[in-house]
Amino acid sequence: MNLDGRKYVILILMLLVGIIYSVRLFYMQVVDDYWTITATAIAEKRQEIVPPRSVIFDRFKQKIVTNKTYYNIVYVEDKCQTFDTTLFASLVGWTREQVKWRYWDIVKGEGRYKGKSNYRSFKPYPFVEELTSEEIAKIGPYLERFPGFYEEITSMRSYNYNSGANIFGYLSEVSENDLENDHFYRKADNIGKAGLERYYETEMRGRKGVRYIVTSALSEALESYADGKYDTVAKQGADITLGLDILLQSYGEKLMQNKRGCIVAIEPATGEILAMVSAPCYDPNMMVGKRNIGLNYPILVADPQMPLYPRPLAAEYPPGSIFKLIQALIGLQEGVINVNTGFSCNKSLVGCHNHPHPGDVPKAVQYSCNPYFYQATRRIIQQGKKRNLYEDAAIGLDTWQKYMHSFGMGEKPLTDVTGIRPGLIPNVAFYNKWYGEKGWAFSTIRSISIGQGEVKMTPLQMGNLAAILANRGWYYPPHFVKSIGKKGPLPIYNTKKRTMVDSKWFDPVIEGMRRVVNEGGGTGRQARLTDMIVCGKTGTVENRGGEDHSVFIAFAPQDNPKIAIAVFVENAGFGGSWAAPIARLMIEQYINKKISDPAVEQRIIDAKFLDKK
Repeated sequence: MNLDGRKYVILILMLLVGIIYSVRLFYMQVVDDYWTITATAIAEKRQEIVPPRSVIFDRFKQKIVTNKTYYNIVYVEDKCQTFDTTLFASLVGWTREQVKWRYWDIVKGEGRYKGKSNYRSFKPYPFVEELTSEEIAKIGPYLERFPGFYEEITSMRSYNYNSGANIFGYLSEVSENDLENDHFYRKADNIGKAGLERYYETEMRGRKGVRYIVTSALSEALESYADGKYDTVAKQGADITLGLDILLQSYGEKLMQNKRGCIVAIEPATGEILAMVSAPCYDPNMMVGKRNIGLNYPILVADPQMPLYPRPLAAEYPPGSIFKLIQALIGLQEGVINVNTGFSCNKSLVGCHNHPHPGDVPKAVQYSCNPYFYQATRRIIQQGKKRNLYEDAAIGLDTWQKYMHSFGMGEKPLTDVTGIRPGLIPNVAFYNKWYGEKGWAFSTIRSISIGQGEVKMTPLQMGNLAAILANRGWYYPPHFVKSIGKKGPLPIYNTKKRTMVDSKWFDPVIEGMRRVVNEGGGTGRQARLTDMIVCGKTGTVENRGGEDHSVFIAFAPQDNPKIAIAVFVENAGFGGSWAAPIARLMIEQYINKKISDPAVEQRIIDAKFLDKK
């Protein structure tokens, strides 16, 4: 055996291994900075600084949503010793069992801080959250008795008025989906879950800051890294100014107490929403923070009156007689009627109340004659463009639907809150599904002529209809935010939309609306004001399950309108009795800042309809 040969082979192999390791070590230390970055990440601690959310103002610069300082008691397991759970429980208002379960949840259990959250015994975790200044003032002096526990400052929303909950929405802790979809967030961050807080989340959350600190092996801060060279400053979200009048909103909620329904008020010239009441209401402060949400959300969800349900946006009601205004406009534009067209009040066609002869469009609107609009709508749907009755109806309904869409009906309104429904404008496919192709004509669907049957509108669409009438045929998409910082609203809300009806045809319809409120025989006289002309239209919506619904839309003044409004009160009966006077009070409160007839106001406030079916 040649031992000398083997010796040289072994030496060569050892030399090669040495060279390989040397080259690899040189590459790792000099060329590749991966391990340097990793070592730096271990030695440094990156702290994110969460800025306060945007402050929200109303149209008159009243501060309505702000941020309030709260405190957490945080816990570090490695620094904790055996502590007096009885004393701790008494300080924080818990039982001993709650303290033990909280400890178990964080340290020993598989709660939200362990498992997916990569729990570490040397890191701080919130033990008691969202303490007020008064609460922490009572607890703070005793914290030194509990090593491993210390206080931490945080902030939450604060609402200066107990109204507008359905508008603002609320914040809640981010979900796993939120974390996956947007890397801005970390565990325990808050995010907008509804309303404006959700729609404008990106604008309101601001920009996080970052602070780098050098830490010990136990993650204790030693010093700022590189004298703060790489730190960034947190930037608060820009101020948000709404078109909302918070005092009008509060007043509307007061009028709607003990009632189910909605009020939507819009500034016609801009599309800015002045008030949007969803009744029953609740105080937005009930949904601030985990403690309040945990306590109040189950109560609100279980309430049979559904205060969390956004009625102005999602409730789809038959519009009743307010729908006749659009039928008149389409009929005039299509040329199937003219301003002086009259029809007899033939109650064999459809039921109606007794009133003078509707000899023209203004009188038909004034008296709200059902047979008149039955016959006008029949002319729209059955124009004789086809000999076959059913084919002719399909052509007419298709045209009618296009007009309706131009008024924003049957489509989700373009607006800056969430939870919106489109209402329903039935089309050819809808009726073909129910009755079969060529299985229906106007006589089958006649109830749509007076806003009943299959037609549905949301109160927001009703309010926007009032704004379209006030503007004689155009509108801006209804929206809340007047300006983000100093930039104005989002561009989509500065885009004017027009209906398919020429402005000249609005004048006779508006004259009829003026008569509804201001002349004898009109159904909306309880909306009349002596110092300005209110133009309106009542509706009484049939409700097969109980009392009829009361509806009224209006705008005022007649010339250069400042406010357009829709009021819908469930199970209240005739539109002129309840919805009309509520609209009058809202108009007067907004324009005059005072009420001329306190007796009317008190009558509305005292009315209760929650027990109605």
